[in-house]
Formats: sequence, C-alpha cells, structure tokens
Amino acid sequence: MEITAGLVKELRERSGAGMMECKKALTENAGDIEAAMEHLRKTGLAKADKKAGRVAAEGRIVIAQNGAGAVLVEVNSETDFVGKDENFVKFAGNVAQVALDAGVSDVEALKAAAYPGGGTVEEARQALVAKVGENVQVRRLAVVKSDNRVGGYVHGGRIGVLVELKGGSDELARGIAMHVAAMNPQYLNADKVPTEFVAKEKDIALGQMTDKEKAKPADILEKIVSGKVNKIVSEITLTGQVYALDSNVTVEAALKKEGAEALGFQRLAVGEGIEKKEDDFAAEVMKQAGLA
Repeated sequence: MEITAGLVKELRERSGAGMMECKKALTENAGDIEAAMEHLRKTGLAKADKKAGRVAAEGRIVIAQNGAGAVLVEVNSETDFVGKDENFVKFAGNVAQVALDAGVSDVEALKAAAYPGGGTVEEARQALVAKVGENVQVRRLAVVKSDNRVGGYVHGGRIGVLVELKGGSDELARGIAMHVAAMNPQYLNADKVPTEFVAKEKDIALGQMTDKEKAKPADILEKIVSGKVNKIVSEITLTGQVYALDSNVTVEAALKKEGAEALGFQRLAVGEGIEKKEDDFAAEVMKQAGLA
C-alpha cells in the first residue's frame, strides 16, 4: 500500500509522533493506520522505559482552579528547553485540569485518570517522552478542597502556591499566595512551630550570651531569650513575616485588616528535593573527541 502524505499527516495528528516515525510505522505495518498506532504506542513505551532513570529536575508547576478548590501539579523534564516546549506545556496544563476534574489526591491516581483525547495520563506521558526525547515525570500534586476562599499563584512556571483563607477577598488571597511564593515560610503560625525547634533556639540564644548577660535576674534573662526566639519564629512563619506586598505590616496584620484568617498553604517549586547532575561539558567534549 502506498504511504501517502495524507496518511502520514493523519497518524501524526492522532499520535503526536514525528513525521519520520509515523512514516516508518506505516511502512512497517503496510499502511494500516491502526496497527501503526499500536506500533507507536509500544515503541513510545519502550522509549519511556529507557529514559525513566534519567534525572528530570526541570519542568513547570501548573495550576487548575474552580469554586470548590484548586490543585497544583509539578511535571518534570530533563532540560529547561523541553520544559518550555509547547507540547510539554500543553500536557502539563491538561494534567492539572484532569487532576481537578477527577478529584484525585495522589500522583498514582492522577496517572490512571482519563486524559483528554483518549487513554490515561500515564499513556499520554509515555507518548510525550517519545515525542520530546526526554524523561518526563508527573511528580507531585498539592490539593485544596474547600468551601473557604482559595488563592492560587504560579510564578514563572517555577513556583506554585495555594492559600486557604477564612474570610477576606480574592485579592488578599492572591496577595498572600504571592507572599508565600516570595518568602517561603516554613510554618503557618507560631503554634505550628515544633516545640523541639523552639527549645533548640533557646539553647542557642543562651549559648550566645556573655557571662554578664547570664548573671541578670531570671525574669529579665527569660525576656531576652524569648525576644530572640520570637524574632526567629516570626521570620519562619507566614503570619509573623513582614508582608511582601506592604512592608509596613506583617501578614497577620494584613489578614486582620480584612477580618480574614489563614487556614493553611501549600508551596511547590520545580525540582526541589531532586539531586541534580552537574555536567562537566568540557570533559564531555574531550571524551567525545577521544582526548580523555
């Protein structure tokens, strides 16, 4: 059977694979487009398996939101170049919407969920690997399901934040989300800071004091130590930090101004926690040239 340009075009549109891969698949399957589709799926899976062990620490954070809540999804690639590829960006956006619509709360359930156009998210991921030539992974998701106000913010596709507020406005919720993206607080408020952390900081504060300071009355000494520890706690808690959008107030004051309360937040940054491989390009060139 003649492999026409129209047949190749149809297979490309259906599979998302490259022109030469489609032509080869059709040739090897006597022009049978269904058999060629199956062939591409199998080879795509094989390619995905081969690339699965490669470090994917780039990519993007995507958000999907509706009246009942919001989700953040981290989708990783090996390089920033692929992380900006239109096919990758479209896939990541679709995955976030699938996560929201399917109401999933973990990555494995997300991978098994139906993907737009047919198949599952995992099958679409495998097809994308075959297309872009890099390891692609759906790594993490953060979910907020709530009747309260949920603010979402993604900075440059690299950092994503969800904030849940009781009361307040959409503008405030977004502002607090932007603050979390910029300042990366470790805890919501002082009550959420582990007692072990506070005890350790007290010991450190005491150890830094001079003998003269330590000789002061116990109540004064306690005030000095508590003051130092409270300052540190303020720096690592959302409500204690100076509000990034108004340096004249703390986040707590900004919330109180609108009669709002922060109930929680989630923050994802691309590649955090992944050990990235540092390539020695000079050594690689030497190796390829047979000089090393």
